[in-house]
Amino acid sequence: MAIQTGSKTIQIDYLKTIGIVNNGLNGRGFTSPYDLAVHEDGRIFVINRCDPLRSSAVRVGICNLDEDYLSEFGYGNGAGDGQMVWPVALAFDSKNRVFLTDEHNQRISIYDDSGKFLEKWGTAGSAEGELNGPAGIALDKEDNVYVVDQHNHRVQKFTSDGKYILGWGKLGSGPGEFDTPWGLAVDAEGDVYVADWRNDRIQKFSGDGQFLASYGESGQGEGQFQRPASVAVDDEGFIYVADWGNERVQILGPDGSFQVLLQGEATVSKWADDYFASNPEEKVERDNANLMPELPDHLSSPYHVSSQTESYFWGPVSVSLDGAGRLYVTETNRHRFQVYQKQ
Repeated sequence: MAIQTGSKTIQIDYLKTIGIVNNGLNGRGFTSPYDLAVHEDGRIFVINRCDPLRSSAVRVGICNLDEDYLSEFGYGNGAGDGQMVWPVALAFDSKNRVFLTDEHNQRISIYDDSGKFLEKWGTAGSAEGELNGPAGIALDKEDNVYVVDQHNHRVQKFTSDGKYILGWGKLGSGPGEFDTPWGLAVDAEGDVYVADWRNDRIQKFSGDGQFLASYGESGQGEGQFQRPASVAVDDEGFIYVADWGNERVQILGPDGSFQVLLQGEATVSKWADDYFASNPEEKVERDNANLMPELPDHLSSPYHVSSQTESYFWGPVSVSLDGAGRLYVTETNRHRFQVYQKQ
């Protein structure tokens, strides 16, 4: 559901859900998806982070909005070229190359848009240009690469071939300081937005690291956050936040004012329909299930409500935008993403 207050300068409507859990090692479906990015041709690249029992299935799956499953690449559980262990986020550059962060291998891997491995860079450590838990990633119009250096509590800026340019941030809660930052976005003006995870806020900086603004505080109210995991910014400056700990997405105005709250409106995906057509007994069980139960008072936390309400977000770890004004919300716990259309 979409709840809107304030100036009502933005309208966004639910479009569809794509996903089904994949219990195997490859093929259609997702396993603990963590992030996605949309190619200019409409293909959707989705990180499957998986779990330890299926670590060999870590990969990037490619589908489209019509729910055609197209291909996949980068089978994980290794440090070899093109492999990944704990992938976090991905982004395209101006040449449609895919840049992917891996917080275990402490590096960025680069692929072409068919999934062919091209190169990698990154060195573990805390010195300038070194990484400790690379997480969110974004590129500006000049293909400079911004990386959230999670456990070093900073952001670093590199050239696309990995040469260090500059960095900013340290552990703390003051302006320009971070506590385990996670997601990152760059807007059309080149400003950088960081999901400051443990400080429950979004911070905005210039492209050279000058602090500009801070949005949000700890809490469950409108404009408040509980462990924000991802941030995206559209061409009009609206800020989309995956409010992970509150199991929701919030949209802020360009000035940081609260605009819209999304809790999720998932419907059954085409992939799930195909599954139910082949397994009608499962469809009967679903039809008989109470997917929006009334919960007792002691189960009122966002986690309990979302985990028991099938249409709601559960583990909304990432927000992504495409060039057509669509918002994609990746849900790691329900192995799917929900799509919304900005009007």
